[in-house]
This record gives sequence, C-alpha cells and structure tokens, in this order.
Amino acid sequence: MPRRTERVSDSGPARGAGAASESHGSALSPPLGHFHELTIPTADIRGSVEFYERLGFAQALTGDVWPHPYGVLTDGRLVLGLHQDPLREASISWVRPETARLGAALERQGYVLDYRRTGAEEFHEIGLRDPCGQLLRVLEARTYSPPANEAKRSLCGEFSAVALRCADFESAKRFWEPLGFVGLEARDTPFEHLALTSDHLDIVLHRVRHLGALALIFTPDDSGESSLAARIAGLRLAGLEPVARGPGFGPELDPEMSALIVAPEGTRLLLLGAEL
Repeated sequence: MPRRTERVSDSGPARGAGAASESHGSALSPPLGHFHELTIPTADIRGSVEFYERLGFAQALTGDVWPHPYGVLTDGRLVLGLHQDPLREASISWVRPETARLGAALERQGYVLDYRRTGAEEFHEIGLRDPCGQLLRVLEARTYSPPANEAKRSLCGEFSAVALRCADFESAKRFWEPLGFVGLEARDTPFEHLALTSDHLDIVLHRVRHLGALALIFTPDDSGESSLAARIAGLRLAGLEPVARGPGFGPELDPEMSALIVAPEGTRLLLLGAEL
C-alpha cells in the first residue's frame, strides 16, 4: 500500500473540511472527519496500558468526557483509546464538528445510523456499521491531547493498517469508498485481502480467522533496521513472546514472514516481514 507520512498532531479535520454534500450518490465532503482513535475496550486498563508502553507507545493527556477509566496511547501514527467500560465496543473513531449535520447527510446518502446522540445536553456522537459489522463512531470533539513530545515508532515497526475480518469485500468496498477511502485490487499475499486507503488511516479487509474481527498490522520502516527478525528480538528483550506456529497462529499466516502478539484485552497485533 502507499506509505503515508502524517503523524498524530493537533490538526483539525481532514483537508477539504466543509459542509457535507447534499446530493444523493455523491461523496461526502469531508466524509467522516479526522481519525481520532481506535477504540478498544479492556477489563484491566492498567494491564493494557503497561503492555502498550512496553511496546514503546506513549501516553496522551485525556479529558474528562467519559465517566469510566480511559487512557490513550500512540506511536505517532496510530492512536489507541483504551476504555475500561463493559458496555464499550471496539470501534474506529473520527472527530468532526457538526456531528448532527453529518448524521443527517449520511442518512440522505442511504447510510443507516446505528445510534445518534445529539441532544442539547449530550456530547454529540453518531455511530454506524459497515457490512462486516464493524462499528464506526464520529465524535464532535477530541477526548485527548497528543503528547507534547513526538512519539517514537514502537517495537512492532511501522503501523500500516487496521485489519477488519470481512466475508464480502465488494460490499464493504462500496460502503467505504463514499466515505473517503479508495479501494485497491484484492491480493492473495501475504494473505487474501483488499486494502482501502485514505489520507489518515488505511484499512485491510481479510478473511483470516485467527486475526479476529479487528487487528493491527505493522510492517518494516524505511530505516532498514526493522526486519521481522529484529523486531521479534526486540519484543523478546521486552519480555513479549510472539504466538508460535500452531492453532493460535492460523494456517493463513506464514510464520516465516509474520509474527503475532496478543494484547491483554485480546487485540491482535500482526507483524509482517514486508509491506502489504
């Protein structure tokens, strides 16, 4: 996939911000706004935070929007929002002003909202699901501030994409493309997948059962010093052992070209030996 260079910053919505398109069938402008976080529920936020810090992620300063324990970590490219809330669902979250207006525009485009919280006394938020069942959330404002110092790349390598398990690539592609994503051709290596690229976040649709419904994909960086073997060695020095060949790895993944680690809350992190 094309390599993106932007880092986490205090910047506002994605370029081209303005009112959502009123005409049915045309792309929304901007679609969902600026990528905010990958929202991950956890029963033990301390354990999850410590795990990602061992990988090299840095904590961001969080606000008081949510009533439950909440922590944010970033490697400068990926942002993880950890929520110790039993009712919270894993989701991909964006930030965009005038959330209620966006919800109305999405509905005019034929999208069905999963929920809408846009009351006068509410923190505005809307949700919708893609054909694979993945929840997408759009918030009216940030819930954290990026770290004062630029976060460094983690031991996993360079964050490449969010991986979503999906049975029907074409239906998902038709859903995502009006939202600002560009679907590439499906490929069979390193496993069957279809990539969706955008300005701020790339998504990979796949059918690999052992990656779960939502996973994170990391690839080598441009330094030439982050081979798969080097990253595995770094993980072991940090006391983190990748899942070995066997039932926990899955037949679709080549153990010579990939490694899998599992976070305390169950998130799968897939390290690849080459770019997708």
